Amino acid sequence: MKRLLAIALLISLCNNIFAQGPKVLVVTAHPDDETGFSVTMFKITKELKGTVDMAVMTDGGGGFADSQLGAIYFGLNLTDSIVARTHLPMIRKQEILNAGSIMGVRNIYFMEQPDDFYSTDINPYISGKNWDIPYVERRMDRLLAERGYDFVITMLPHPGQHGHHKTAALMGLRAVQRYKGPNKPIIIAGSPAREGMKPTEFTMLEGYPETRIKANTPTFTLNRAYRFAENDKLSYKIVADWVISEYKSQGAIQENGIHRTDMEIYHYYDINDASGIARVQKLFDDLAKSGFQPVVKK
Repeated sequence: MKRLLAIALLISLCNNIFAQGPKVLVVTAHPDDETGFSVTMFKITKELKGTVDMAVMTDGGGGFADSQLGAIYFGLNLTDSIVARTHLPMIRKQEILNAGSIMGVRNIYFMEQPDDFYSTDINPYISGKNWDIPYVERRMDRLLAERGYDFVITMLPHPGQHGHHKTAALMGLRAVQRYKGPNKPIIIAGSPAREGMKPTEFTMLEGYPETRIKANTPTFTLNRAYRFAENDKLSYKIVADWVISEYKSQGAIQENGIHRTDMEIYHYYDINDASGIARVQKLFDDLAKSGFQPVVKK
């Protein structure tokens, strides 16, 4: 009897190992940046039974431009820079922890770099003038070495992006480039899009060849807007709304782009081997087939 129980336990453990879903690291600059990937993250953890971690570069202390309603909610004058920089880092950490719980995120690694001001200039950050780049690199290298990720996701570092966003993407790219262990993760770049709008065209961030998108490769799309359930009542945009609702210190993401996002579109970086394209395609095929499907009307 004991032998049978031992065999049954071994079979159960083996099944759990082989049934394990994808392991993903999402690299962003600020708490709330991950809202552009929120449905992909949710479906990976909840439906594919995978693992998602996050590496967040800044302390979030600069996010007070759209905090008028947040100021009322928290009873703090969060539109004042001194008040905001005192309180926002802890508020936004709690917000991303709450949002991460909805998406099933396992760990969030805070890199604690200053969220100083809005600028599209990448140079003060990637040069190490405003950010402690060696510190971030050491932590990123350790994450990749110890966690065994299958995929890394960054924001698409197009020229119009915040300098923090572009630097965060480079931190992910360079960490993957430096990685010398087995099973190098595949790194992709995501961007939100609305139905009917032309996706962001991007080839490479000038001066940073590691950001080049591999030519003649497909983009990979997750449609968060397709309708399902009786009379097409529901869509996965509800999940995105759950996530953005946690960011009460912010405003623009609720009112503007993320709430209106219909598609999450992912691009394949050129630093990846071409053999990984099929793995990414399988991931998105699995995501499309998982969970709820559109109602087929007879």
